[in-house]
This record gives sequence, structure tokens and C-alpha cells, in this order.
Amino acid sequence: MSFDWPYALGLFARPEFWWAAWTVVKLGILAWVIAAVLGFGLALAVRARSPLVQLPARGYIWLFRSLPLLVLLIFIYSLPQAVPSLRPVVGDPFLAGLIALILSETAYMAEIHRGGLLGVPRGQVEAGRALALRYGGIQRMIVIPQALRVAAPALSNQLITIFKMTSLVSTISLAELLVVGQRLYTQNFLVLETLTVVAAFYVMIVTVFDGLLRRFERAMDITRKGDLVTSASATDAPRASVTEASRRKGPVSDVVALSARGLRKSFNGQEVLSGIDLDVHQGEVISIIGRSGSGKTTFIRLLNGLEEPDEGRVLLHGTPFIVAERAESGRVRRRHDWSRQAQIGMVFQSFNLFSHRTVLDNLLLAPRYHRLDAEEKLREQARALLDKVGMEAHARKYPFQLSGGQQQRVAIARALMMNPKVVLFDEPTSALDPETVDEVLTVIRSLAHEGITMVIVTHEMNFAFEISDRIMFMQQGQVLWLDTPDALRASEAPEIQSFLRNL
Repeated sequence: MSFDWPYALGLFARPEFWWAAWTVVKLGILAWVIAAVLGFGLALAVRARSPLVQLPARGYIWLFRSLPLLVLLIFIYSLPQAVPSLRPVVGDPFLAGLIALILSETAYMAEIHRGGLLGVPRGQVEAGRALALRYGGIQRMIVIPQALRVAAPALSNQLITIFKMTSLVSTISLAELLVVGQRLYTQNFLVLETLTVVAAFYVMIVTVFDGLLRRFERAMDITRKGDLVTSASATDAPRASVTEASRRKGPVSDVVALSARGLRKSFNGQEVLSGIDLDVHQGEVISIIGRSGSGKTTFIRLLNGLEEPDEGRVLLHGTPFIVAERAESGRVRRRHDWSRQAQIGMVFQSFNLFSHRTVLDNLLLAPRYHRLDAEEKLREQARALLDKVGMEAHARKYPFQLSGGQQQRVAIARALMMNPKVVLFDEPTSALDPETVDEVLTVIRSLAHEGITMVIVTHEMNFAFEISDRIMFMQQGQVLWLDTPDALRASEAPEIQSFLRNL
């Protein structure tokens, strides 16, 4: 028996095939979109700290990844036999198929999204928190765009899979492509010709949407946008510099801008900080030094709430900002005045720029969120700060197009956009190449001479002795020394002499 080409080609002109193809497209896209949205919520629930949220989410994923879709389809379509009131909904083959696909695919989408969320560095969330963004803002503007970019290939592949799985809905008599084909070949017995056309329709649907999804993926790929940015012709050196006339800092105010009282912190039962006290006066620069593991970074992260203290208080201009009190039962009660979070700026060791946004947008994200000013004024301020740190010519670039020193200068400008009362620096040069260290230090020097209050964790000893009003030396979670650079140099304490000799 020869293949009946005229019959097969003639099937492409039959309206029922095109309507069936449209049914497959509608069913596939609806199931994909709804499952993708629900799956993201499920992925967030899996990552929640509360077992009451996490365990039901994990249970859902386990159950619906275990159930075959065919069994789920028949079960849902048969539900009216036990619950007649459901007949108007699940009695319709299209709605029953859609519900079954959504229930099944949501579990798979949750795992895809969880992979995307795991691909977003923790530092991105911390940068959002340091800029006083709330949970919803962080998810909407930082986490979700980056997670979707990571998960895009897998999400695209899942749409193709859903299109193919719609053929299983034929078991409940939905008039999709396979059902239409079955009706025809049971009449004329031209099985091979009919199924070839059915396969051709599936291939067409997959090909069209695969092309659209690839274009979407390319649009989300920021590495392809680099060619749009022209090289800067202006010098890349920071505009902010310390002139001879301003080489000396102004007097430090008597006003205490930031206070720490009795800060304690333990990890896994090991005490890292043992009751730290510190007063930072307005306009003062304090450098924190000490060996690795002495608690420097933990302390500075406690000051702006990136770590929660076990005990102690942080005050801004004398008003409680972060409070942790231990009750007699041993339970710790914490309070965090989130409305004042933006008053403490943070510059991270690893920059933590938002990788999916341009340099200019990195500066504008938080001020826009907080509605600090009109858009035009915010843009003027952002460009002025970028010019100050020598990065205005790179405003349209993405972080991946910048060197480490350039990224850190952008991070400093981003922190300053919020007009903070105090700026914290956590090892701002430790992730930089030696040749880019000085360009960052130049910017920090200029800020010190402008009277900006700063607390700096650093291993750059010459820089610390040059710029600091006081230096805090930490060892094993305690403050061993807190005094002027000259007093520290003159100290005969063996721990300090040993530390300075080994630098």
C-alpha cells in the first residue's frame, strides 16, 4: 500500500485540524502561564523559613510530580461522579484538561523557579535590604527579573513539553489534534497519512513558539546588549580628589551619629562578638582592623541589620534602630525600625551591583522605590554622583562590562544616592586587583574630607592610618584597642605589635 499524498496534503485544508491546533495552543499557553505564576509562589514557599509554609509546599511538589498526568486527567474528569456539583467545571474536557495540566505543571515549574532563585546571589538580596527595600520590592525589582533570566531556557523547554502533553487530553475526548486524527482514520483507515499530518501540526506549533521563545531569551540576555554601548572617551579617573587646600579633615562633631551597645552574636553556639560598644561621631571616620575571623565583618553587618544580634542595641542619633533583648526564658526579642534603614549606607566587599540593570539604573532603583524626588532631579543627582566617582561616561553600561574598581565606585555612588547619615564599608578593596585599589581609595578619601561619617573594615593599613580619626582593633570578637592612629602606632600591646609586624 502506497502513501496517499493527495489525501494527506488535503488534510491541511480541513478547518477541524486548524481549530484543533488552536485548542492545543490555547490549552498549552494557559497551562504554562498559570503554572509558571503559581510555581513561582510555590518556589518561594519552599524557601520559606517557617515549616508551616515550607512543608505543605514540598508535599505538593512531591505528590504531583509522582502522579502520572494520564491518571490525573481521568481522575479530575471523573470527579462529578462523586461530587455532582463540580460537573459544570470539570465536566468540560477543556477545563478538566487545563486543571490537570496546571496541577501537574505547577510542581515542575516550582522546581524550575527554585533553580532560578538559587542562581540569584545572596548579595543581591542583601544589597536591596541595605537600600531599605522591603521584601516585596526586593522580589519584584531584583530577585524575580534575575531568577527568570536564569530559568528562561528551562521555562521555554517546559512550554514545548506542555504542547506535546496536550495529546494526553484526548483520553477525555477533548477535540484536540489527536482526537480529530483518530476520528478520521477510524473512518478511512488511512492511519499513517492522518498521523503524519497530526505530527506536522505539532511540529509547526513547536517550531513557531520555539522561535518566539528564543527571541525572548535573547532579549533577556544582557550580555548581548554590550555592543550598544560605545567606549567612553573621557578619562576614567575619579573626579573626586583631595586637593592641597582640603587635605585636612574638618573637626569631628560632638554629636553621636551611630552607637553600638553590648552587641553579641553567636553562630552554631560559637560566640563571634562578645558585647561590642562603639560611638561614631558625626563626621568621624573609624577604621576597623584585625585578623581574619576576629568579628569585623559580623560587627559591621550588625550595624545595619544584615545580621540579627543576639543581644544589644544599635542607635541612630540616640534613637533605637535595632534592639535585641534576651528574656529570662532565653528567647531573644528583636525590634528593627525599618523606616530608618536608608540612613545607613552600605558598600560591600563584592560590590553587589544589580547585574540586570545599567549603572544609572543601579543608582536610581532605590530612590525611585522610596519616591525621594522627581525623576528628573533623581537622574541629575545620579549623574552628578557618577561624575564625582569618574563613572558618568559608563552610565549606560551593565556591571559585567566594568572592572572591579569601576564596579566598586558605582557601588559607592549607589550608597550615596540615599543621602545616608553613615556609610559602612566592608573590605571595599579586598576583591580588587592591586592596580584598581587606589582609584577606590581616592573616592573614599574624598568622602572623608567632605565630612561624611564612615565606618570602614579594611586591611589597607597605610590607608587606615592616613584617613581615620580613630582605629578599632578587634581580636576574637572583642575590642582590644580604640584610639587615634598615632596612639595605635605608639602602643606597646603585644597583640597589636604582632599584628602590625606581620602585615
